[in-house]
Amino acid sequence: MTDLAFPEFRPGEVWLVGAGPGDPRLLTLMALHALRSGDVIVHDELIDKRVLSLAAPGTAIQGAGKRGGTPSPHQSDINEHLIALAREGRKVVRLKGGDPFVFGRGGEEAQALAHAGIRFRVVPGITSGLAAAALAGIPATTRETNHAVILATGHRALDETSVRDWEAMARTGQPIILYMAMSNLARIAEVFLGAGLAADTPVAIIASATYAEERLLETELGRAAQDARDNGIGAPAIVAVGSVVGVRRHLLHALLQGEA
Repeated sequence: MTDLAFPEFRPGEVWLVGAGPGDPRLLTLMALHALRSGDVIVHDELIDKRVLSLAAPGTAIQGAGKRGGTPSPHQSDINEHLIALAREGRKVVRLKGGDPFVFGRGGEEAQALAHAGIRFRVVPGITSGLAAAALAGIPATTRETNHAVILATGHRALDETSVRDWEAMARTGQPIILYMAMSNLARIAEVFLGAGLAADTPVAIIASATYAEERLLETELGRAAQDARDNGIGAPAIVAVGSVVGVRRHLLHALLQGEA
């Protein structure tokens, strides 16, 4: 890293840093620079402790995790806390799983910081959906299967308006990678089937991707929710739906997985 020039982390700045899917070896060099340069880290719920251990000695570590179904800080409170720390002259690392601008509320935090006149920098990370799929041998795109891929979050209940959105996604015929979808997977699958996707559409559910306890379930759309229940697979998980999942079986004989 001595031959690389990194920007100076100045007092009063907030860096919105993507921590990637979990495994600290998948951090970017820029993220590592931020961790070693900041003096306070405000981190999401699912950040691996090994990532936090890379911070410089004496760095303040503060949790600000939001996790579905459990008491969590309000986003507005997190925004105000980041602003307050910056105004104290701290070098603030806002550490978020995956990429801060992909279902990570980083956009909301950036808007709050900009409105408050706080200087900030975005440090992209490997988004969990694409990383989990790739590491499992599921390419997001291939020339033979698809020309686009849809990233979607499934944590909210499907009302009449959102059902139409999900139906439209299914009708594109493009693979769909779902974040935070396990609690609504049965309903999402029902909507997809109603929109015309076949019951035997390939599905992969990847739980705790990049961690030692990672589990992968290959199934089909018509029975995905039941298979997940039967196998005890729950959140956090990424769900990949579509033809690219079927590519995995052609790669398995040569795919290196889970090695140190």
